[in-house]
Amino acid sequence: MTPEVATRPVRSDDLVAFERMWFRLSEETIYRRFHAPIRRLSLKLRRYLVDVDHRDHDALVAVAGGEVIAVARYHRCADEPAAAEVAVLVEDAWQGHGLGVRMLRELACLASRRGIDVLTGDVQSDNLRMLGLVRSLVGSAALRPDGDLVHVRGSYGDAGEGASFRPASLTSV
Repeated sequence: MTPEVATRPVRSDDLVAFERMWFRLSEETIYRRFHAPIRRLSLKLRRYLVDVDHRDHDALVAVAGGEVIAVARYHRCADEPAAAEVAVLVEDAWQGHGLGVRMLRELACLASRRGIDVLTGDVQSDNLRMLGLVRSLVGSAALRPDGDLVHVRGSYGDAGEGASFRPASLTSV
């Protein structure tokens, strides 16, 4: 039986759970999320994961069986307060089951309540699974290839359960 997955805001005491999750991540998953082959969680990165202000920088975690299995976060853009860069990390064993989409939708709802209606991010151009997920949420028009990366910029209307995402202007990424 698969454990139930609950989502909630990140808490400072999640630090230990993030450290445990780190050892369950493959090198590829880490590289896909951080765009670099990070071997260990530095103190700076550990603090970034849990130190959020719940306004300009926030995160949600997915928990199953008492363990953090995914995290989705946004960081408001300083030069464009209605936009935020987003990132999602799903533990390998939970990838491909819709958790990434769920986390992005919940994060979009949270961001919307904080006045953020444009979500941005970069995806590696060969990360076909994530590009498919993003394309299903914002459509192909929201993706702008640029070498090894694809820049994503999408906005959404009503932040309800069936929130629909749409491409946002790509001029001010």
